[in-house]
Amino acid sequence: MSRKHHYHSKSKEPPELDVTTFLNLMVVLVPFLLITAVFSRITIMELNIPSGAGGAIDKPQVIIEVIVRNDVLELGNGQGVVARIPNLEGKHDIAKLTDYLLKIKENYPDKTDATILIEPDIEYNHMVRIMDAVRSAELKQEGREEIEKVALFPDMSLGEAP
Repeated sequence: MSRKHHYHSKSKEPPELDVTTFLNLMVVLVPFLLITAVFSRITIMELNIPSGAGGAIDKPQVIIEVIVRNDVLELGNGQGVVARIPNLEGKHDIAKLTDYLLKIKENYPDKTDATILIEPDIEYNHMVRIMDAVRSAELKQEGREEIEKVALFPDMSLGEAP
């Protein structure tokens, strides 16, 4: 028996790729992704990072610091702690914090910035609730059912607690 070698001619073209299955997948996948993309929204809040460099200050300014610890919330003035708010039933007492911040806002209505200093092991949800309490407060006026939202200190800076 003799062996015959079959050589392919170089003139043959490679077979075409069948992309109909891929196109069918894209026809279904693209509308699905477009529909679900509408429901996912991301809220971005602009925060300021405290800087170490300071310029010349004409008059002494009020500094508001909210120090978040595991067992207590502390209100400071930049030089020391002014008030301590102990936890209520194992959670931060945000209502009392709001009361203190409302009193500060009454004395300094033009003040819009505050610094929040947080210990590293504080849960994210607690941090967000405290940031919301520093940013604004909801007041219910007597004789009315409406709740009024009051802006407290919307310009927040975040940092690590000492």
